[in-house]
Amino acid sequence: MFRPVRCRLPGFIKTYILTPVGRFFSCSIGMAKSKFEYVRNFETDDTCLKNCYIVVRLDGRNFHKLSELHKFLKPNDDRALGLMTRCARSVMEDMDDIIISYGQSDEYSFIFKRSSNWFKRRASKLMTHVVSQFSSSYVFYWKEYFGDQPLLYPPGFDGRVVLYPSNRNLRDYLSWRQADCHINNLYNTVFWTLVQRGGLTTTQAEDRLKGTLAADKNEIMFSEFDINYNNEPLVHRKGTALIWEKMEETVTKRVKLPNEDEKEVPVTRFRRRVSACHCDIIGDQFWEEHPDILEDDNC
Repeated sequence: MFRPVRCRLPGFIKTYILTPVGRFFSCSIGMAKSKFEYVRNFETDDTCLKNCYIVVRLDGRNFHKLSELHKFLKPNDDRALGLMTRCARSVMEDMDDIIISYGQSDEYSFIFKRSSNWFKRRASKLMTHVVSQFSSSYVFYWKEYFGDQPLLYPPGFDGRVVLYPSNRNLRDYLSWRQADCHINNLYNTVFWTLVQRGGLTTTQAEDRLKGTLAADKNEIMFSEFDINYNNEPLVHRKGTALIWEKMEETVTKRVKLPNEDEKEVPVTRFRRRVSACHCDIIGDQFWEEHPDILEDDNC
């Protein structure tokens, strides 16, 4: 910006000279050192402990209402599950320090590697970034899975941050979530089979299953409806684990030879991409097949 300055030149002719007065918003520098800066002292330090895996788990808020209003299929809607996984893939592609994610129903867990320094390991920053990226992706990719069916209101997700210091702790956490997937899916499969094929009301089905064990539920499905639970889709029984995999690809590249001729030669390169697994992650086999996921406990 400039301001006019009046002066007199020989001959009593009035004139004005423009002089710079500073840049726009120059006061912002002063504001950073103002007397109000003390309010920053009220912020709490939420830096995550070093050498720990950082787990950010999000859950759908009031997804029972959302599933009812949008008429999700029971007991499992593959469109909804596919959308959740697509959102999780979006989060992993945005934050490549996530070494593995696991999801089932309306929840997903994202595990950051021990050495991650994203957002200086601030728990609030990590959690809000994961939740916001996931939530916006849910709206953005909705049409890819539900077509012309409109999304009637914005979905909500809440998140939490938990630290696990050892590989055993982290594996036990993921085992807990997959065991929860199995328990919930077994119950829901029997429950909705009794309602949809057995003609019971939801209250009657709930009463029928009170006090039953896993063996009892399997017996109900097999003896009354000829359903072998072990033949149900793995994505329903095991949930979804997202991991990074190295993919080899060969492309053709034109190179210039010393004699100035050009020639097309094949070039092999490796890229990482997010891959979905619907398998058991409680046993050792999965971890033996993917040894790069976990870091050395002696770090």
